[in-house]
Amino acid sequence: MNGRLGMSLVHKVMALESPNRVLPPLMPSIDRSFHRITRGRSLFFTLPDPKSGLILTTTGAQSGQPRRTPLLCITEEPDRWLVIGSNFGKPSHPGWTANLRQQPHAMINWRGRDIPVLATHLSQHERDARWPAIVAFWPPYEACRRRTDREIRVFRLTRRQITGQ
Repeated sequence: MNGRLGMSLVHKVMALESPNRVLPPLMPSIDRSFHRITRGRSLFFTLPDPKSGLILTTTGAQSGQPRRTPLLCITEEPDRWLVIGSNFGKPSHPGWTANLRQQPHAMINWRGRDIPVLATHLSQHERDARWPAIVAFWPPYEACRRRTDREIRVFRLTRRQITGQ
């Protein structure tokens, strides 16, 4: 099966409601394991396009502990990425979005490199302007949007310089 046909099938499956009851608890651990095996070059669920995934490390809003989350990402420029808090269309926001709102300084591992980033929560206007590109990138995001009444949070991650280096 070629990559384009395979992704079309994945898009259709992910848009269905029933897989989204089973897959969410499994996907992060599978992706984190695959990320380790490939030395940070890929996530399992982004195999056709390895540069479309990253591991986001945030500081837990309540615990203060590092939290690692595998995410799809859209590369806007060499040093900017969009990440989407769809949470599979569930009623609640994913925890990593609360972490970024409280502490926007984070770290990503993208293509095997650790990169410090600053997260900016996009305004509704900015999100709406980017939504067609987001859905073109990963069509199941539209099904997620239709399944929930909440605003899906979108963050821009921008590479930041760490002072003292």
